[in-house]
Amino acid sequence: MEDKKRNILFSEEQINTRIKELGKTIAEDYKGKKLYILSLLRGSFIYAADLARAIDLDAKIGFMTTSSYGHSETSSGSVKVVNDVSDNIEGWDVLIVDDIVDTGITMDFVYNYIKDLNPASVKTCVLLDKPSRRKVDIQPDYCCFEIEDVFVVGYGLNYGDYYRNVPYVFNWE
Repeated sequence: MEDKKRNILFSEEQINTRIKELGKTIAEDYKGKKLYILSLLRGSFIYAADLARAIDLDAKIGFMTTSSYGHSETSSGSVKVVNDVSDNIEGWDVLIVDDIVDTGITMDFVYNYIKDLNPASVKTCVLLDKPSRRKVDIQPDYCCFEIEDVFVVGYGLNYGDYYRNVPYVFNWE
């Protein structure tokens, strides 16, 4: 696909500006709370790092790895925990951070999984929301951008093992 022209949907500047805005909102919403930022690896690691730096609060950061895509452009529909959250999050206000919600299957799974660990609260935050593909009833609490039903890569989103390092979100024309 590399020989095709890249269509940039969100530039590095647009992403940075939106993350700073969202970080301020989240900081206001979580002021006085015990914020635990849970990054869903591998897709959210770039977004979660930038977002965490934009949230002007003391926060604990943890990681969890799930799998539902493999090397495909579509979700398998089955979610598995590859690496579980390693901290005791009971009593914490957990903010689950992911790169994208499309079918919602992964986020719904993780949301319910985390709720069972007795946090004070659970909310979700994504870089991209693709509501036209939703298969479960879930709406992110925080979102940078809503997109149409197109396959996107860059800024943490991958195609196979590649393109996570691209500093903007794009698709191929």
